[in-house]
Amino acid sequence: MIKIIDWVIKIGGSLFPESAISLINELEGTNTLLVIGGGDFANLIRKYDMEIGFSNDVTHETAINSMDILAKLLNDKFNFTKLAKTINQAVKISNDGQIPILLCSELLLIEDPFEHTWDVTSDSIAAYISHLINAKLLIATNVNGIYTRQPTLEGSKFIKEIDVKKLLTFEESSIDLMLPSTLIRFESDCYIVNGNFPKRVLSIITNQGNFNAFPYTYIKGDKKWKK
Repeated sequence: MIKIIDWVIKIGGSLFPESAISLINELEGTNTLLVIGGGDFANLIRKYDMEIGFSNDVTHETAINSMDILAKLLNDKFNFTKLAKTINQAVKISNDGQIPILLCSELLLIEDPFEHTWDVTSDSIAAYISHLINAKLLIATNVNGIYTRQPTLEGSKFIKEIDVKKLLTFEESSIDLMLPSTLIRFESDCYIVNGNFPKRVLSIITNQGNFNAFPYTYIKGDKKWKK
C-alpha cells in the first residue's frame, strides 16, 4: 500500500544554511516532502540578469538549478533524507521511512507548468508539487507571514488569515507574485510560517499545540472561485 505524503514543505533559501538545517532536524520522522529555495544563488542570477540581461528561458532554468544546489547541500547533512528526481522516487523514499528532498530541475524541464518569469519562484513550484501529490502546503520563510506592506514600514499590519483572491492585488509580499494564482489554479490552501522557529512548523504539520501562541499566515483557498 502506497503511503500518501501529507505535506510539502518549501524551505526558503533565506533560511540556508543554519536555520534550514535546524528546521530539517526538527522534521525527522514526519511524513513530508521538502522543496528547497534557491537562496543567494538564485538572487545572484537575478542580479546578473538585471545588469546584463539573459533570456527568460535560461534564467528560469538556472534559478531552478540553484534550488537543486541547495537541496544537495542540505541533504548532505542528514541520514534520514534522500534526494528524489521524480514524484515516484519521492513516494518510494517516503514509504521507506525517509524524507525526500526533491530535485526539481528534471521534473520541471519535462512538465514545464509555468511561464518563464521571475514572478515564478520556489513558492509556486512547491504549490505545483503539492498539487501533484495532493498534499498540504507550508512555506517556511524568514518572516512571520504576510503583512499589509513590508514589515519594516510604518503602518504595516500582520495578516493572520487571508483569502487567496485578495492576494492577487498585492504587489509585494513574502511570497512570489505567481503563488496566489497558482493556489487558485489548483484550488489549494497554504501556510506561511517563520522557519527560524522550527517548533512552529512542526506544530502546524502535526496539528498539535496552541496555534494562537505564535504568528503565521493561513492563505485560504476558494474551491468555488475560478479566474
